[in-house]
Amino acid sequence: MSTSDNRFAQLLGRNEPIILDGGLATELESQGHDLSSMLWSAELLMNNPQAIVDAHRAYFDAGANCTISASYQATQQAFMSLGNSASQARQLIIKSVELAKTARDEFLRDNSNLETIPLVAASVGPYGASLADGSEYTGDYDIDDEGLADFHRQRLNWLDASGADVLACETIPSLREARVLSQLLMGTKTPAWVSFSCRDEKHTCDGTEIAECAALFINHPTVCAVGINCTSPLYVSRLIAEIKQAAPQLGIVVYPNSGEQYDAKSNSWHGTSSPIECGAAAADWYHCGANIIGGCCRMGPAHIKEIAQQLSKHKQ
Repeated sequence: MSTSDNRFAQLLGRNEPIILDGGLATELESQGHDLSSMLWSAELLMNNPQAIVDAHRAYFDAGANCTISASYQATQQAFMSLGNSASQARQLIIKSVELAKTARDEFLRDNSNLETIPLVAASVGPYGASLADGSEYTGDYDIDDEGLADFHRQRLNWLDASGADVLACETIPSLREARVLSQLLMGTKTPAWVSFSCRDEKHTCDGTEIAECAALFINHPTVCAVGINCTSPLYVSRLIAEIKQAAPQLGIVVYPNSGEQYDAKSNSWHGTSSPIECGAAAADWYHCGANIIGGCCRMGPAHIKEIAQQLSKHKQ
């Protein structure tokens, strides 16, 4: 894959930050949508696709130049369990990218003087996300490597062919799942990033050192960046340092949660973090070496707007 054919790599090479969106579900919930089903925000792919377009657009308007599709928790099996055919389930997963593109097209139509065309990233969530039991934060799966590869392969291939600018393999909790994805990504054409959920400033959720996980993707043919998401912002600066030392030639992506604590049993969050604090932290993450920066759970458009304003000072 040449750099000229890879807009994601082109933006990484410009030595200025790429601004990601925030939590898609966070914005959808703020719009008043109920996301309590096993499909989370992906259920709206079936019954309210315009809401997803509106959520993506809110982040573009806030200053994001990359949005992540609503496919994190979308699987063929889950859609079929709700009465869709196999073909319909496939189309719904692909639709997640199409809706993000629609939001981008509308944004470009209303902002014709932009220097950079925003990116659309196709979300590839971990196996644990499909279980809707919080296991994406532990990596403790009752499945072998072959089964894990089978789970990821089909959806990954569909999203690879969807026209997304980048594959966002995100909230990966373990070295084992990262290894499986590394092999599968050898066969994809779309550039990718792989971001891990971490339990402290040095380890992923399964206890592996983040440096070992990052080193897995040195000289990988399609993975352009590695990093951290859905992790407390308190740990991010040190995690960036670990990644930078282990894999200095790769881009570094960070989009932590707001610092609030998620209770899987009650399906609720506890804590708070202000947009101003997030903006100041993002500037620090950029100085530490991250070049793709945004937010995850509980970070909405106000957070991304503040991050974008802080990081705009660092554009060439």
